[in-house]
Amino acid sequence: MSCIFPVAIFGTLALSSVVKLPFIYRYDAVLLILLAVQFLMYRSGLETLDEIKVICIFHIIGLMLEMYKVRMGSWSYPEPGYTKLFGVPLYSGFMYASVASYMCQVWRRLRMDMTGWPGLAFAGLLGGAIYLNFFTHHFLPDFRWWLTALVLVVFWRTWIIYRVQNITYRMPLTLAFFLVGFFIWLAENIATFFSAWKYPNQHEAWHLVSFSKISSWFLLVIISVIIVAQLKHVKAGRKT
Repeated sequence: MSCIFPVAIFGTLALSSVVKLPFIYRYDAVLLILLAVQFLMYRSGLETLDEIKVICIFHIIGLMLEMYKVRMGSWSYPEPGYTKLFGVPLYSGFMYASVASYMCQVWRRLRMDMTGWPGLAFAGLLGGAIYLNFFTHHFLPDFRWWLTALVLVVFWRTWIIYRVQNITYRMPLTLAFFLVGFFIWLAENIATFFSAWKYPNQHEAWHLVSFSKISSWFLLVIISVIIVAQLKHVKAGRKT
């Protein structure tokens, strides 16, 4: 249930790669479909207004990163579309927003808590440094491995508490970062297979996405968790 929106995205990408709609470009059709899915999820109660706000934040964060990465030649969106901005289709922000949707959904459905949270100062500064490194590593040294080591230090005492039915489980937060990052990497392979976007080595024929991308998703998931956890904390404070 927590994966409804990501499944909707990849299902739409898969169908649109084999079913050609008349009078509309594929990228534009995908955007309209995902907007409709998002609206239906809100109207049906599957997502709350607060969760929609979080998703919008991630949509903007992801879109900014996409525009920069496409400009730097990291990947491209080769198909035409009216809803492209600086070479990036607007639907691409939903792929980042789907991570936020999953985080919000799983937090609520599994009644998640955290112990040993390092606080907004440490977590926020680390999240900001990770996001900045996605931009600066094109002209400065890539600090991803230093940042990964810092993640292990900052979050080494942080555990996720989650409930499945009446059983309570716990997991180190850093392990959760890796697991979500790994499954996003699998999803990325599916997305590039259906030509949602293409890396430079995929223009002639599809190839498996580099395993090094797992580290990028690992770090991006951390940004997601930091924002969602902080907003959940603020919301809980409003209720007390």
